[in-house]
Amino acid sequence: MKKRNRKLILFLSLTFSVVLLSACSSKVAKYNPNESLGKQINYTITGIEAGAGEMTTTQKAMKAYGLTNSKWQLQTSSTAAMTSTLAKSVKNHQPIVVTSWTPHWMINKFHLKFLKDPKNIYGKSEDIHTIVHKGLKKDKPEAYEMLNRFNWKPDQMADIMLKVNNGENPKTATVKWMKQNQQQVNSWTKGIKHVHGQSIKLTYVAWDSEIASTNLVANVLRSLGYKVEIQAMELQPLWASIATNAADGMVCAWLPNTQGLYYKDYKGKFDDLGTNLKGAKVGLAVPSYMKNINSIEDLKN
Repeated sequence: MKKRNRKLILFLSLTFSVVLLSACSSKVAKYNPNESLGKQINYTITGIEAGAGEMTTTQKAMKAYGLTNSKWQLQTSSTAAMTSTLAKSVKNHQPIVVTSWTPHWMINKFHLKFLKDPKNIYGKSEDIHTIVHKGLKKDKPEAYEMLNRFNWKPDQMADIMLKVNNGENPKTATVKWMKQNQQQVNSWTKGIKHVHGQSIKLTYVAWDSEIASTNLVANVLRSLGYKVEIQAMELQPLWASIATNAADGMVCAWLPNTQGLYYKDYKGKFDDLGTNLKGAKVGLAVPSYMKNINSIEDLKN
């Protein structure tokens, strides 16, 4: 009896494996603009980590745009899994809808376009601010001036992020970017007196975007003679490090929504030098070859 059971289990296992492999190997059809998008993507929006704020907003968007029947679902995974699935879909010219944000290397690499959000569920675009500890202007005026001047565009940030994603060391990638964009770097440093080995500490949250910006600013400060330390932190300790003078500054404050709570909690304990990048955005996106899908409302068609 035991022998029969083992044979049965082996047979079922082999059968399941064959079915699974067949399913995995079957090729999804290329995007067809003349067919219902929902059917083509199995009524699935490809998302990221369940705890991400963007996922909660996407659930609200699905409800607001009538994508809440039993067919539609928001698939949770991880950022890495989502971009991997996206890469395969783009390679094969297949339909896909993903939760997305910019600045991020995937926008440029996969030629994505954000879907219009006429109900404004995702809100307006955000800005990224430079935040420094109180007293930095007096303690390290040269660094303060450079940080105060620092500003760039989402496409420029995405350029560095893409290089890092392709395997380049962040420090190396930002040094190359500085050489290729010397005129802009000069606008941040022109007329600022060089220092001699003075220490400065920058903190950041370890998102792809902030790895790019923080390494860039660190290298610009090094070019002015600073000895720069950078340290990755979670959001709450990040803001606390500036408020308590444990760190000198950061260039990664997404406002007014993403980090607005911390801005409010620590208000009065830091100096806000204003926007260093405009146009940070969160929403749903599709590859550009899906030409007739331009709004979240189009997903129902």
